[in-house]
Amino acid sequence: MTPQARVQAAIEILDLVIAAARGNGPPADRIIVDWFRTRRFAGSSDRRAVRELAYRAIRSCGEVPHSGRAAMLTCAKDDAALAALFDGSPHAPEPIASGERYARPGTAPAWLEKLLAASEIEGDLLGRAPLDIRVNALKAERDTIELPVTGEPTASPHGLRLPFGTQVEQWDTWKSGLVEVQDTASQLVCEAVGARPGELIIDLCAGAGGKTLALAAAMENRGTLLACDTDRGRLSRLPPRAERAGAAIIETLLLNPGREAEALSAHAGKADAVLIDAPCSGSGTWRRNPEGRWRLTPRELERVRGLQARLLDLAAGLVKPGGRLVYATCSLLDGEGADQVAAFLSRDERFRADGLPFAAGLPRGSGYRMTPYRDGTDGFFVARLACM
Repeated sequence: MTPQARVQAAIEILDLVIAAARGNGPPADRIIVDWFRTRRFAGSSDRRAVRELAYRAIRSCGEVPHSGRAAMLTCAKDDAALAALFDGSPHAPEPIASGERYARPGTAPAWLEKLLAASEIEGDLLGRAPLDIRVNALKAERDTIELPVTGEPTASPHGLRLPFGTQVEQWDTWKSGLVEVQDTASQLVCEAVGARPGELIIDLCAGAGGKTLALAAAMENRGTLLACDTDRGRLSRLPPRAERAGAAIIETLLLNPGREAEALSAHAGKADAVLIDAPCSGSGTWRRNPEGRWRLTPRELERVRGLQARLLDLAAGLVKPGGRLVYATCSLLDGEGADQVAAFLSRDERFRADGLPFAAGLPRGSGYRMTPYRDGTDGFFVARLACM
């Protein structure tokens, strides 16, 4: 493909990404894969270049652009070399017209930027994310494991940071369960649980089980670890991951939305710790999923905030006196973090904030908040609450 054709390809992909963002369609990654599946003429370097162009445009535009061309023009506005590729040659985009409409640059849609500012978020949220792994303590130690690529230790006691693009899942060490791909912030959330051997711990929103596996390692495969979720597809991915990791204490429980307390009634008041990795806006993961900020709406944010409050109340009924409730969201918004916890503490006097020591982030309300621009991690809020 010529450089001009690559730009035109990125514009066509962006049109599809924009339509998907407006209509709750597939994510950008899947759209790009599907687009190239029917275009065998594109080589690996073409695919890589087009992908880079598309994501550059996605990251550049705050509001949802009205077209893929407008998004790409925002990148070209301050890039003369890119602008020159709009030359109207075969397979190229048409020349840029005088007064042509550009997309609005920015971090996010205007309503979200106001919430970020109110939450004192002021740095870059859209840069390329690093690749972190967790060394599985059930099988190896960070200081002695031998890997094909040398990693830099992170703030997590089991974490290593690798060069971007490292193909970890091709390694024998990954296939044999010695390492898992997991962002450092996510690893530190698991550390906040303080899981110990012999305990009963409930991972209330386990998903595919990344944090569940870290908890199993902390428990040294002794005790009971219950992984729950309402998403059958995601939860079904946990058992094969647990087998590979050698995590033998994990039990899974598929929950019926709205009837979670009924399914968990046998564990009421018995858990040593409950982890809530709550559904959220995902504003802390925009580096990995930048079009996610185009999909979020005020109505959806209000919905997830209501769900977070309900999960906190549900989890509170599972924790025994002296136990811990750990609440985390991959969000940077106070409404999903510090404010959510403050509201919970005001309505349930059995719990108090537990001043946990934390290896990253800054105090925020009753917890800690990690940010991409300060900590080099995904954005996360985490608070540990003690049951009196």
